[in-house]
Amino acid sequence: MGMFEGKKGLILGVANDRSIAWAIAKFIMEQGGVCGFTHLPDKADDERKKNRRRVSTLTDEYPNNCKFLVPLDVQNDENIASVMALAKSEMGEIDFLLHSIAFATLDDLKRDTIETSREGFKLAMEISAYSLIAVCNHAKDILKPGGAVLTMTYFGGEKCVPGYNVMGICKAALEASMRYLAYDLGAKGVRVNALSAGPLKTLAGQAAGVGEMQFLYEEMAPLGRNVTHSEVGKTGAFLLSDMSDGITSEVLHIDGGYNAMGSPGRMLDKLKAAGK
Repeated sequence: MGMFEGKKGLILGVANDRSIAWAIAKFIMEQGGVCGFTHLPDKADDERKKNRRRVSTLTDEYPNNCKFLVPLDVQNDENIASVMALAKSEMGEIDFLLHSIAFATLDDLKRDTIETSREGFKLAMEISAYSLIAVCNHAKDILKPGGAVLTMTYFGGEKCVPGYNVMGICKAALEASMRYLAYDLGAKGVRVNALSAGPLKTLAGQAAGVGEMQFLYEEMAPLGRNVTHSEVGKTGAFLLSDMSDGITSEVLHIDGGYNAMGSPGRMLDKLKAAGK
């Protein structure tokens, strides 16, 4: 019997097979869980519906575990409400909700933070941080007591990571939002946490220069390597499962220990050996 047998929930934010949200959802479904999925809305003139197709290609492999796949625009409260109404009609109360949604324009990501545009800041903050508040507000009546909410963050919300720029500010706001939501939903017995993964090759990671960061983590992290999609998937599922009862308002790092380092560690030894 799988650890998610009899459990139902929502997965918000799968973009393709490299998405962290997919790694988590895949583990949940393989452990018996049933999921409702959302995808980024397709443009009206996109006859191929690329966003839906990328996700349906994945969910079609789990016909007994995928209840539905619908578009979600987190800037639209009516759309959020309709997704929650669908979840209620298809699954009743839900046990878990995964929020893996973030966005900033490429122009703003590539600029120094000090040059972030006003409109770009508003857009990035609304989608990357406020959306968690909006989604939880609309989901609060269908989340079971003892249920769990998980959002995805990154170390750039805690420390300055050049290149992460405006998204680091959004992640800081997201983590603060998570703590306040944990308090609000805690009265109902619902837990809210954030998972801070090391750099992985995802669509979002590519925009933030993940290749350079992976080299740095491999050289500096206590484990001397990068984490994998599978490892992040299992840890995310843990935070959405009964195995993590009693854990709320936490940012759990899964980064090989990189976040604990106060110096370059073994990387410094290599530099010294090279005479630098």
